[in-house]
Amino acid sequence: MMTILDATTSPAKDPIQALLDGPDDAVLTVIAGVEGPSYRPVGAMMSVLGPRERAGTLSSGCVESDIALHAMDAREKGQPTVVRYGQGSPFMDIQLPCGGGLDIALLPKPDRTVLAQVAENRQARTPCTLAIDLITGAMSLEDQGQTGRNGDMLRVHLEPDIRFLVFGKGPEASTFAALVQSAGYPNLLLSPDAETLADGRASGCPTQHLTRQLFPEDLAVDDRTAVVLFFHDHDWEPPLLAGALKTNAFYIGAQGSQRARDARLATLTAMGVAEPDLERLVGPVGLIPSARDAGTLAVSVLAEVLARAMTPKMTSQ
Repeated sequence: MMTILDATTSPAKDPIQALLDGPDDAVLTVIAGVEGPSYRPVGAMMSVLGPRERAGTLSSGCVESDIALHAMDAREKGQPTVVRYGQGSPFMDIQLPCGGGLDIALLPKPDRTVLAQVAENRQARTPCTLAIDLITGAMSLEDQGQTGRNGDMLRVHLEPDIRFLVFGKGPEASTFAALVQSAGYPNLLLSPDAETLADGRASGCPTQHLTRQLFPEDLAVDDRTAVVLFFHDHDWEPPLLAGALKTNAFYIGAQGSQRARDARLATLTAMGVAEPDLERLVGPVGLIPSARDAGTLAVSVLAEVLARAMTPKMTSQ
């Protein structure tokens, strides 16, 4: 039995991109079935790049090392297989604290051409469905579909990541951008203030200098995009919000009190923004009322955005 020592694990790294960047004999592992509670859903992936390196995660750390062992065995045999953990598993020494059961598909040398198409779709923020034959390991892409398993065929529907466009000035804007950056979400911090932009860059955030009180025409906004404003100078807000409300962003919100919100709505109404569009505007933002420090506000707003992203309208899996 091979043992894995000092394994290098990158849970936040995209497993498909890691596999494409990794060795030719890497193994893609996918949750093919869930029984009862589970930390991760059907379709979650982890790439095993070698006996000591993997990207992604399939549990809270309970089974990853053992999966890597089985993945190396599947790589050696060159044959896809499905391994069971938890309820109904032959591996009685490996317990899942959640009490559920997991079926993990091990796919040695997966089709890199198809996976490269998945990566291209992600880069273009285009949803797609990855179809996997669990017996042969054959893969194909479908335009439509839902995540689930039908016999020996597993389909994984892949949506673009939630993306954040963060507008503002001061610590509230830079702190929120830093939070979503650290959580691994695509983001862009836009500000007229050099210090705010510098703080964002120091946290690794991409930035853009705002020179006019207008929503930039070159911003790509889709229905997996959240637009959040953090301004104390509320003069910047109406033109930015009016532009954002012309997009199909699923969340558009602005920092401020209820009084600030009322004034904002009055100005947008005077600008000719229609009532149905005004109803899309969130404010005051955040799940915690009257958050009075940048850190608490950032966590509060992120939680609110993600809660909205998980509603049935936004969830395709």
